[in-house]
Amino acid sequence: MDFVVSKESTGQRLDLFLSQKTDFSRSYLQKLIKEGLVTVKGEPAKPGYRLKTGDKILVTIPPPKPLEVLPEDIPLDIAYEDKDLIVVNKPQGMVTHPAHGHFTGTLVNALLYHCKNLSGIGGILRPGIVHRLDKDTSGLLVVAKNDLAHQSLAKQLKERTITRSYLALVHGVIRPNEGAIEAPIGRHLTKRKRMAVVLKPQAKKKEALTYFKVLERFKDYTLLEVEIKTGRTHQIRVHMAHIGHPIVGDPVYGRRKEKFRLPGQALHAQTLGFIHPRTGKYLEFSRPMPNPMAEVVNHLKSML
Repeated sequence: MDFVVSKESTGQRLDLFLSQKTDFSRSYLQKLIKEGLVTVKGEPAKPGYRLKTGDKILVTIPPPKPLEVLPEDIPLDIAYEDKDLIVVNKPQGMVTHPAHGHFTGTLVNALLYHCKNLSGIGGILRPGIVHRLDKDTSGLLVVAKNDLAHQSLAKQLKERTITRSYLALVHGVIRPNEGAIEAPIGRHLTKRKRMAVVLKPQAKKKEALTYFKVLERFKDYTLLEVEIKTGRTHQIRVHMAHIGHPIVGDPVYGRRKEKFRLPGQALHAQTLGFIHPRTGKYLEFSRPMPNPMAEVVNHLKSML
């Protein structure tokens, strides 16, 4: 990757500039810089180098190292299983698949121990993974055991025929009984690890559509049933924050001060429905919200 520094970026730190221009984290870019894989005007530079107009930056990304994901004996809450697929209730705090900083203790590690074989379409790091949930979002996921199931489920996901219903506890009292949020989502323009509603015409973004229905109103809070028709990263969290009702306990898009101490956002993938790839029958599964979230909701009910 190469960049030429414009007048607007003059004086900016090299590492900050690159974090805004790429999808890599600032810490990873600092590592590349320190390893001499980033040059300015043909010479290695330091992360804090202050850019000058016309500086030519070259970034060399090293090839990925071969990875091996090991099976781990981690208990699973299984809602359904057959020779083609498995539906699991992912607990809050578990990462769906291995990624930078999380190569053990993930759902994939647990699935490899339990299932032995998963679809290879997702590659080494995401075997069988058709869709994912954020680390601190609990709830139902379907995982493919073979390529036939993976291709069918991925097609249903693309065609938006899979039912995905969530429970979300949000800040504030939402007055309409139901509503839709249609706002494109893309990478945050300055905070590259975050997603955001992006309205600039030239910015990279994808359409996103979220429906919500009020289940119960409390003082200063609302319990919602939320359905997503698109599967953008952090979609529900970003959309609810966008309309001024962030999810309770959300450490990224929520409020700094929270009344309730939760291990993560109060968001639970309650219902999952799809056409079975082999039988053609519609299957639907549900799981109640986890205890920490249920305790907060019950407390709010008792205050009415």
